[in-house]
Amino acid sequence: MEIADILTETTIPLSGITLEKVLLAVIIAIIGWIAVKVLISLFKKTLSHSSRLPELVVEFLVRFFSVLLYVILVLVVLAALGVDVSSVVLGLSAVIGLILGFGLQDTITNLAAGVWVAALRPIDKGEFVEVNGISGTVTGVGIMATELLKPDNTYITIPNSLVWGSPVINSSRMDTRRVDVSVGIAYDSDLDLALRVAQDLMESHAAVLSSPQPAVVVTELADSSVNLALRAWTRTGDYWGVKGDLTSGILLAFREAGVEIPFPQVDVHLDGTN
Repeated sequence: MEIADILTETTIPLSGITLEKVLLAVIIAIIGWIAVKVLISLFKKTLSHSSRLPELVVEFLVRFFSVLLYVILVLVVLAALGVDVSSVVLGLSAVIGLILGFGLQDTITNLAAGVWVAALRPIDKGEFVEVNGISGTVTGVGIMATELLKPDNTYITIPNSLVWGSPVINSSRMDTRRVDVSVGIAYDSDLDLALRVAQDLMESHAAVLSSPQPAVVVTELADSSVNLALRAWTRTGDYWGVKGDLTSGILLAFREAGVEIPFPQVDVHLDGTN
């Protein structure tokens, strides 16, 4: 018996699928997988070079296109095995119907929200944002979820519906940010001197912008201190460096100027009666 006859006549038990079909399906799967990779790469390059779409939108479209191509490849492989693809499609439709019927519409909701997030861009790749109390750098928006990388290198995925339906604090979108540093001085300290020292500290910092002009304001007459706020504008990329410099710098500057930063105090009065 020749090899061709073996392939066409030998079947997999309980399936009726011949070895010829299996071999053909494997070849189609390998070639298809390579073709899908090439098409995805070409699609990404085309979007990146021939359009003005933001990187986040390009990445979302590429992911969506990838899923579509892999689904088509699976259907083609099943067809090569002799499976009735139309029944598979009907089965998938029935599954989707059951999912929706059981009230699990989160998949569709997240997909739609992902489209809106990618199109309207309340966030963008590389930006530092806070969503529902979670802060991190946006690494991508997928079909179902948005990906954040926290400062401690923790990887977070947030459902797209939550991103679209929650207030988003975007710390990177604007070119400049205001740095706020709070500090308290004792009630018997020289307030005018403290204001001058704080103002000089901000104006002497190379990364603090001259416009808008930095300012020092009294924010509160607290129980143990007069609270001041140093408000200085800087470029967004310099924000944390300036905040750290001003926080440590005001401590040293007040010490050198003789301005006291008090500890919290509580006065306890004891009466002499039993």
